[in-house]
Amino acid sequence: MTPSQTPPSRAAVLAPALLMLAACGTAPPAEIPLSDAALAAVTADAGAPKDQLARQIDDLFTGEGLGETRAVVVMVDGDLAAERYAPGYDADTRFISWSMAKTVTGVLIGMLAADGLLALDEPAPVSLWQRPGDPRAEITLRHLLQMRSGLRHTEAGDPPYESSEVRMLFLDGRDNMARWAEEQPLEAEPGKTFEYSSNTSVILADIAARALTDSADPEARRKAVANYLQERLFGPLGMTSMVPEFDASGTLIGGSLMHASARDWAKLGEMLRRKGRAPGGEQLVPSRWVEAMVTPSPASPHYGFQTWLNRPIPGAEVGEHPLFPDRAPDSLFSLIGHMGQYVLVSPSQRVTLVRLGHSDSAQRPPMLQQAADVLELYPEI
Repeated sequence: MTPSQTPPSRAAVLAPALLMLAACGTAPPAEIPLSDAALAAVTADAGAPKDQLARQIDDLFTGEGLGETRAVVVMVDGDLAAERYAPGYDADTRFISWSMAKTVTGVLIGMLAADGLLALDEPAPVSLWQRPGDPRAEITLRHLLQMRSGLRHTEAGDPPYESSEVRMLFLDGRDNMARWAEEQPLEAEPGKTFEYSSNTSVILADIAARALTDSADPEARRKAVANYLQERLFGPLGMTSMVPEFDASGTLIGGSLMHASARDWAKLGEMLRRKGRAPGGEQLVPSRWVEAMVTPSPASPHYGFQTWLNRPIPGAEVGEHPLFPDRAPDSLFSLIGHMGQYVLVSPSQRVTLVRLGHSDSAQRPPMLQQAADVLELYPEI
C-alpha cells in the first residue's frame, strides 16, 4: 500500500459479509429436490406447472402429521394428470370405500327413480313403516337421501359398540342390516334434523333391492342389485375393479363397504363432474338428479343426496367443516370415507382429485389443507 492510499475502514471490509449473513438469515430453506417417483407421477400435460403439482402431491405422501397417503389420482377435464402410489399399492389395488359408498347408493337410487321404479317425495316404500298410526310413514325417499329421516341413530358413539352403525354392521343387526335399521323408532320429526347415518344408506339399498326384485331370497336380491349396478353404472364407466359387499340377507352394504381401484374411484367422480355422463356421452344418470345430489339440504348446507358439499356451515368453528369452503369453489363436492378416503370433484376447475389412505381425526384437517394446495393450482373457468 502506498502512502497515498487510505486503508479501508473495518465497516467497509465487513459490510459485504454482513449483507451475505443477513440474506442467509432471511432466505427460505432450500426445498428438498423432488424424487424421480414424484416427478414421474405427473403427466407432461397436467394442466398445471409440472414441478409444482409434483411438489404438492409429494407433500401429501411425505408431509408430517398428515397420516398415510396410499394413492393419489388427479383427473383434469377427463384426462389423467397425475397418479402416484405408496409402496405396496398400485393401480390394481382395490381400496375400501368406507362411506364413499353412500354416494354410489345415491346414484343407484337416482337411476331407479329415472326408471320410474321409485318416487322421491312419496312415503319411502318400507312396509314396516306403513302400518296404521306409524309416524315413520311420513319419511320420504328425499328425507333418507338427505340424512334427515328422524330415525334414532348414533353414528360414532363412545364406547364404539354403542354406536348404531357398529351394532348394525357387526353385532345384533349384521345378518339383516336393513331390518335392524328400519326397526329404529323416531327421535325427531321426519325432515327437520340432519343426522349423518350409515344405517340410512343401508335402508336405501334395501329399497333399491325391493324395487328390482320381489324375491326375499338373499342370492336373488344380491344378483338383482349387483347386475343392475354392473350393467347401468360400473360397466359403462369401465370400473372393472368394483366389488360391492352384501349382507347375509342380500342387501347391499350401501353405506360403507365397496372396493375399487383409485382409478375407478376417479372415473366415478368424473361421471358426476360431467353431470351423469359417461366419457362417450351416454347419460347414465339424469343430469337433474346429479344436480339434486349437490344441492344443499334444507337441514344441512354442507350435504346433498348422500354427498358432501363445500358450502359454509353457519356458526361452525374453524376446522369443523368436513371440506374447505374457504379455499375452493362452492361447487366442489366430495365422496368422503372413514379415515381419510376422498374423491374431491370441482366442476368449475374441471378437476377430480382422489386421495386414499389412513389419517386419524387429528391428521385429516391438515391433510385436507394439503389437498386444497393441489386444487389451487387449477384456476376456475
